[in-house]
Amino acid sequence: MSHAARRVLVVGIDGVRLDSLRRLPTPHLDTLAADGFLTPVEVDDDTPTMSGPCWATIVTGVDVAKHGVWSNDLSGHRLDVFPDFATRLDHHDGRRTFVAAGWRPLMQPRDGGPLFRAPSGTVHIAPRADTPEAWEECDERITEAAARVLAEDDAEASFVYLGAPDETAHVLGCGEAYETSVRRADARLGRLLAAVRSRRTYADEEWTYLVVTDHGHVDAGGHGGRSGAERTAWLAAAGPGIGGAPARVRHPDVAAQVFAALGRHPDRHWTLDGRPFAARPDAVLLDMDGTLVDTESLWLRTVRETTPGIAPDDLFDALGRSTADTAAHLHTLTGTDPATLAADLAARFLTAVQREATPLPGALELLRLLQESDLPAALVSASPRPVVDAVRKVLATEGADTFRTTIAAGETARTKPAPDPYLAAARALAVDPAACPAVEDSPTGVAAAEAAGCRVLAVPSYTPIEAAPRRTVRRGLAGVAKRELWAAGL
Repeated sequence: MSHAARRVLVVGIDGVRLDSLRRLPTPHLDTLAADGFLTPVEVDDDTPTMSGPCWATIVTGVDVAKHGVWSNDLSGHRLDVFPDFATRLDHHDGRRTFVAAGWRPLMQPRDGGPLFRAPSGTVHIAPRADTPEAWEECDERITEAAARVLAEDDAEASFVYLGAPDETAHVLGCGEAYETSVRRADARLGRLLAAVRSRRTYADEEWTYLVVTDHGHVDAGGHGGRSGAERTAWLAAAGPGIGGAPARVRHPDVAAQVFAALGRHPDRHWTLDGRPFAARPDAVLLDMDGTLVDTESLWLRTVRETTPGIAPDDLFDALGRSTADTAAHLHTLTGTDPATLAADLAARFLTAVQREATPLPGALELLRLLQESDLPAALVSASPRPVVDAVRKVLATEGADTFRTTIAAGETARTKPAPDPYLAAARALAVDPAACPAVEDSPTGVAAAEAAGCRVLAVPSYTPIEAAPRRTVRRGLAGVAKRELWAAGL
């Protein structure tokens, strides 16, 4: 199965108040929100509620202190260091990008611009005057031109700017004419979406749609202050893996999501401030014991049988650890030879697994989801090879042994909690660990995965695991679908 070609369309509609949007009939935005989400975005306290700073934050993925755009005069910016996503993708990856806009600082070398430094292709049609009527005409021509490009060209990431609602608010306030302009912007969005759907190659593509505004307005039509009406923006998003709205979305997240939607893991030297809210993994790296199969109870029973009277803390310290590591720990408690302990543990545990191991709820469904999604999967275990092979037989009877590589204890220089097993699995699959969620049930395994740079989906078995950056915690695997997996650890 070949991956569908990934494409992203970002539509920026300037100066649309969220309360107006919620009150008005905007069927095209409503459809996107139903497929994904529409959520408030609060302009950061340090960012002036002006178009220049807000759009710079949206398209670069960094905050105002980095990109250095503090007003609608872009002079003094640092866009050479922190360029817009369309320029980054073109310059770093040779990907085709497209930008269409009428506001001059976005496109022309005046007032410190352009914000968009060097996309692959552009359309710029400035309004003939700064009036609501002229801006409606400008947006109409921009929409017409952009629709032709979206329907026929092969840009992987596109940005289309519509400015009439903002100009209308400035001149006439946020009344009836302003609301009419917002409805017209939604209709133009619909034409852009229709152009995408008309593409000859549309059936073989996966499209992510991001529609965003930069700031709000006061009732009289101005902005630039610190009121809630001015600081409340919004984002609508739909596309592969995009489900309900995250707890918080920020303007820099838009550019981060563009990269994620295209499968482009940002270079750490970019120092982006945004975080994506959905990203198709390059691969999924799965722990085995206590995550996919119910072997943790068998392992704890084996440890208890090998070391009668073991204290609970010492018992649970064995979770996620290899036989050799556990034997070394038990030696400090019993004085028994570690090699003898390790051999006894391994033999007892293998017998128990062969007789009693069963998949945990949701495990088979997750493995089938990975297979259906053509996502490479690796099994990364701290158990010895005979135990791993025994579990694979259990999974194979259910048609769920879909792993392209497996890593067992002793096959890397160090085992969990060291990162070596996860790094080895990523190397075997030729993927970046940072673009892979690791599915784990123990603190030891989580430590290993995070040390390797992986995102983490934690499903705690016996020991609690707290949520943390790049770590999502669920009660179990049951119900994990694409949206949950795409968002895990982001």
